[in-house]
Amino acid sequence: MNATTPILHSPQQNHLLAALAPEDFDLFSEHLELVPMPLGQMLYEPGTQLRHAYFPTTSIISLHYVTETGASAETAGVGNEGVLGISLFMGGDTTPSSAVVQTAGHAYRLDRHALQREFSRAGAFQRLLLRYTQALMTQMAQSAVCNRHHSVEQQLCRWLLLTMDRVPARELVMTQELVASMLGVRRESVTEAAGNLQTAGYIRYRRGHIAVLQREGLEARSCECYGVVKRELDRLLSDVNKNNE
Repeated sequence: MNATTPILHSPQQNHLLAALAPEDFDLFSEHLELVPMPLGQMLYEPGTQLRHAYFPTTSIISLHYVTETGASAETAGVGNEGVLGISLFMGGDTTPSSAVVQTAGHAYRLDRHALQREFSRAGAFQRLLLRYTQALMTQMAQSAVCNRHHSVEQQLCRWLLLTMDRVPARELVMTQELVASMLGVRRESVTEAAGNLQTAGYIRYRRGHIAVLQREGLEARSCECYGVVKRELDRLLSDVNKNNE
């Protein structure tokens, strides 16, 4: 692709929107707005009124908590498999966590009134969002278990695998400082874990970039947490697709 070739965007790049039957998608498609998602953009702040839901296509959004001391840790990531803004249809208009763009790209934005109106129809869109919410809860629970019981190297492998599932590129623009913040560990621990993976030939790290060379190696070094999250999401979306057939 040369520099003059336009990048094509479609709501169907988001797996949730793609899972809807055309007649269900058409009910609110005119309200979807394609928006750029620059790296580091703060989409939600704790306690603030949520105005939009976001369906990422080529971006990844990190949900994380920041303590009073300034320490932070990611509780979940949202990419092309999901939607940011479950509070809007789960009974609240605010969230205690922050939402920051972890990987730059694009997303489709939906006004909260349009989201809530379609959700209240109690149709396919509602069932889809509730199933995704279950998958997101699984991811949050598994992250808590992983951060408490598994090594930094295992956590890093899980995080890299989930990130690769959401973006097509095999090279990620990501500093060790940011990864450490996501995992809630010291930068030195990430440096050591990344060094081990690089020595094994699974990744190549240079300042600000992590290239995945052997996905199979990361899967072998990862704990069971990646598989649990992946299987649950695949199962829920598979059930939705079956219901739409």
